[in-house]
Parts: sequence; C-alpha cells; structure tokens
Amino acid sequence: MNGVTSSELLTVTAARELAQRRLVFSGHGLPTLAVALARHTVAPHIQTVYESGVTGAHPEELPRSVTDPVIVAGAECVMGMPQMFGYVLQGQRIDVGFLGSAQIDRFGSLNSSIVGDWDRPRVRLPGSGGAIEVMANAGEILVVMRRHDRSTFVPRLDFCTSPSPRRAGQARGGAQPYGKGVTRVITDLGILARDSGDEELELVAVQPGVTVGQVRAATGWELRVRDDMAQLAPPSADELKLLREELDPQRLYLR
Repeated sequence: MNGVTSSELLTVTAARELAQRRLVFSGHGLPTLAVALARHTVAPHIQTVYESGVTGAHPEELPRSVTDPVIVAGAECVMGMPQMFGYVLQGQRIDVGFLGSAQIDRFGSLNSSIVGDWDRPRVRLPGSGGAIEVMANAGEILVVMRRHDRSTFVPRLDFCTSPSPRRAGQARGGAQPYGKGVTRVITDLGILARDSGDEELELVAVQPGVTVGQVRAATGWELRVRDDMAQLAPPSADELKLLREELDPQRLYLR
C-alpha cells in the first residue's frame, strides 16, 4: 500500500481487534499505540492496565514506556507491582493481554528470551518481564509481530518464555493457564487466530495485496487456512491522520 508503513498497518489492524474489549493489559511499543488508537476509534471505553501498577490509565499524550509518569495523571488507580500482579493479574481480572514476541509457534507459545543456542545465543532479549504472568492469567492474548518470516513463526521455539495452554498442560505439574492463551496474532501479512487452548493458529485474514501463498511461505509450519478467510480493509485516512498527527507525531513507535 502506497505511503503506509508496516508500523502503521500493524497498529491499525491491532486497534481494530480491540473493538468491544474492556480491560487490556498493554505491553510496551506498538501495543501501547494500538490501545491509544482504539480508544479514539472502535473502543472509546477501553481501560488500560500497565505492569508498573497503573490501572484505568487515561494519558493525555502517548506514553514513552509503561513506566512513563504521563500514565499516572488521570489514572483511576495506582498500586505497587506486588498488588498489580497478585490482585489484578493473578486475580484473573484482565480481559486481554497485549504482547509482542521474538518467536511464536503454531500453538501460541512465545519466546522473548534468546534466539539461537542457550549457551551461545545469536540474540539475547529482555526476557519475560510480566509476559508469562499475562499469558497465564489474562482471558486471552493478542500478539503483534513486526516480522513475519520463518525465523519468527517457527515449528519449535529456541526458548519458551511464555507457554501456551497446550504446552503448559503437557508439562508435569505446575499451575495451568486460566485463559485461552494467544487468540490473535497480527502481522503485516495478515491475522492468525485460534479459538481454544488445544487448537493451532490458522490464517483468518490477509492484509491488502497479500496472498495466502505469501503467508504460508513466510510461516515455519504447514499453516492452515480458515474456509471463511477474509481480506482486511486498508487503513483509512482518518486512522492514519490520528496516528501521524495526534497520537504519534514524533514517531516514537511508528518507526
């Protein structure tokens, strides 16, 4: 699409997926921007929760991080992180967890720790943060992936940071996830989705100008395609104006 960047496409697609959602645990980066766009478009009453302890955030400008002081002004509640994780998150009060990841497998397990061999990784990443708690306790998980290729959509993770309900269920002992795990994965090629803990991700929609063959070629497993697969509408002029002129004119996230 002429003039639309990958970051803009991802943000608009992700924001649209937040329609009818209520309480969202937002990760850093594009999830933060997508929640802000959704609040101005499809989900005006959405409530944002950050792992820094802020709930019901209504920032007047785009936060630079999940610890930016701007998220405190006007918030409905600010609490310590032990209370945030123990009462809000582990209390299973979050409808949607909104995350990013370096790798994902067909059942929705996530890797945000290392790429490559454990002893000699090619890339060392920040790790879980609150992602494993979000995966285990939110009703469902939306994931935004900046890259869609065979190194990110893999048959086997280099390291499992946040196990899907299926993977957690196969492990011996330990607490089982409360929710469905990953239900939507948003990329610049399309949307992959699953409806329950035992299902694998399927292609349910493609971005404008993208073919099923392109998505399958960029996915590291034999990707299934829904019978009712759709083609997504391109970002509208109003959505792009909001992103470029009001929400992120400094392009903090729209890189």
